[in-house]
Amino acid sequence: MRISEFQLKDIVNVTNGKKLGRLADIELNNATGAISALIIEQSGKKFGLFGKEEELVIPWIRIVKIGGDVILVRHSDNELKEEER
Repeated sequence: MRISEFQLKDIVNVTNGKKLGRLADIELNNATGAISALIIEQSGKKFGLFGKEEELVIPWIRIVKIGGDVILVRHSDNELKEEER
């Protein structure tokens, strides 16, 4: 599968059914070349009109299913708060 195909898919959290955003980038494992994480560009800007959009890093192990139109991930809001510290 090509990265451009990943970018067209919505990313949805299976724990609460909310759409997290769209794929902005991927992290690769330098040793194996395998994808280690998805970097999601979340909708909604935290710093106003010209602010930077928030990014969310989802480790590959948290990917539940990759379907035709959607990528299902398991992510809790508590994890997000811990990452912000």
